[in-house]
Amino acid sequence: MAGMGGAIAPSFRLMSNGTWGESIPDEYVDEGPATEGEWKGCTRKFLAPISTPSRGSEILHNPLYNKFTAFKTGERDRLRFRGLLPPRPLNIETQKERVLQAIRAEDSMIRKHTLIEDVHDRNETLYHRILVDHMEEMAPIIYTPTVGQACNEFAMRYRRPRGMYFSAQDRGHMASMVYNWPQTDVHVIVVTDGSRILGLGDLGCNGMGIPIGKLSLYCAAGGIAPHRVMPVVLDVGTDNEALLNDKFYLGIQKPRLQGAPYYHVVDEFIQAARHRWPNVLIQFEDFSSDKAQKLLNKYRDEVLCFNDDIQGTGATTLAGVLGGLRAKGEKPTSLGDQRILIAGAGSAGIGVAQVLLAAMVEHGRSEEEAKRCFFVADEKGLLATDRISELSPEQALFARDTDGGLSLSGIVNKYKPTMILGMTAVGGLFSEKLIRDMAEHCERPIIFPLSNPTTKAECSAQQAFEWTDGRCIFASGSPFDPVEIKGKKFYPTQCNNMFVFPGVGLGVTLAGSKTVSDRMLHVAAEALANYVTEEELAEGKVFPKLDTIRDVSKKVAIAVIEEAIRTGQAPALSEKDLANLDEFVSRKMYDPIYVPLIEKRNISI
Repeated sequence: MAGMGGAIAPSFRLMSNGTWGESIPDEYVDEGPATEGEWKGCTRKFLAPISTPSRGSEILHNPLYNKFTAFKTGERDRLRFRGLLPPRPLNIETQKERVLQAIRAEDSMIRKHTLIEDVHDRNETLYHRILVDHMEEMAPIIYTPTVGQACNEFAMRYRRPRGMYFSAQDRGHMASMVYNWPQTDVHVIVVTDGSRILGLGDLGCNGMGIPIGKLSLYCAAGGIAPHRVMPVVLDVGTDNEALLNDKFYLGIQKPRLQGAPYYHVVDEFIQAARHRWPNVLIQFEDFSSDKAQKLLNKYRDEVLCFNDDIQGTGATTLAGVLGGLRAKGEKPTSLGDQRILIAGAGSAGIGVAQVLLAAMVEHGRSEEEAKRCFFVADEKGLLATDRISELSPEQALFARDTDGGLSLSGIVNKYKPTMILGMTAVGGLFSEKLIRDMAEHCERPIIFPLSNPTTKAECSAQQAFEWTDGRCIFASGSPFDPVEIKGKKFYPTQCNNMFVFPGVGLGVTLAGSKTVSDRMLHVAAEALANYVTEEELAEGKVFPKLDTIRDVSKKVAIAVIEEAIRTGQAPALSEKDLANLDEFVSRKMYDPIYVPLIEKRNISI
């Protein structure tokens, strides 16, 4: 422009508010990652540093701060451990490549699990970076099905303390014990008593592998920072004779507490945890059926908590069922027209039934109409009023007036269900005849064998697709390989709670909710179901690819936050946050990258 005295003239751009303003000079455009030297592959743009109370070699032994060989020269000087590492820095991408190469060289899944958990114990940032970037490959290694074997072998594989343990021996001390945990800002606790680990039963203290695995998914999939999670085992003994006589078992070798002593341990722990962290989310995990529903009923209206086996499984299954209905060309409102056979009347089976029933009511059916859609069977056959005295109140809700004790085969042939859901932990329960009989009267049966691990699945994907001539809609609790039937390839997806609980946890903690409502879980299921594309449905998928899990969790979290806002359960959100929830949630999600470290120093004058 003329008249500027030779100065460089600024250019202009249309601003978001409709006015014209100066554009950002080219000199300020992000330079991107460096291409050479020790900064190769890394950015020099500003990243807020983390202050660490550790110093020198202590940092190298703290997995929250340790970067392995990725510390730059200046950082090694500043943090006082120059000379304690090999001289050549490696960036996070090179470190990740090295770990993946070692994992992929192993044939054994449990060996792969050991390798990645070794990284977990030394470098949390690298561990979660690998999970975020390779979730489809890593999920079966860190969680189902491999975590079952890891729990069985927990005592023999124990390397490093992780999580907290509370027992009857700690009664009266838990309020002070929680202050032994070094982190001050815990957002999520996953707690188990080890009584019903997957389909493996009572593993006692060895069940710690489950909270650890779940919280890895909270961090990688749900964007909860690793210093804000805490795995917990309530060690109330074990009734597993093998563990009672195992000299290497690390838990209390006494029979399980029952009755009031048991509930007193649970209650003291919950009060202690909430006293130190009043807004913490507590997720109950793998509690036996006789305890799970009672605990949920006691705390759900006064504590920010939920039971993943009951509510998480229910919400995830609902999402899969809604996806299945889409694949059949039906609307969600047709859920109340289905005939649903649930094999397994434990906490998971009844939890799924409750969530599906609530969804039917949501879509306009009366409770009585909705209940008529269900056929729930346990090891004695169809639940009916003839044994009402031995059923829990939740089971009794689904007891039918006739045909008590009718077998699965009898139910299929008499009532012709349109879907069958398996939560029995009885491997191979769905026989060829049962599935073929079902396929005779239903053009596209929905078949979900949901038990874990793989050996406990009621049938495999190959069997389900073969026995229905490729017509079924399939999802399972454990992963299965693609199946080819008559030249067409089907890609079975995993009905895994990891599609729901990380997003629910992210949503309620960001909103500052006081409870997890059933409606929050319902909108979470709808958000998950709507994420599946038509192309994925055509390939036989009713759940999205695991590699999209971060985005799925964000969508679930937004749905949960919107429900929290609607019901006045979002006190932690400001008007600015509400203006753009997508941007707000994205900004709050933990991203595992290396950031500068500075030593916390106390300066006195």
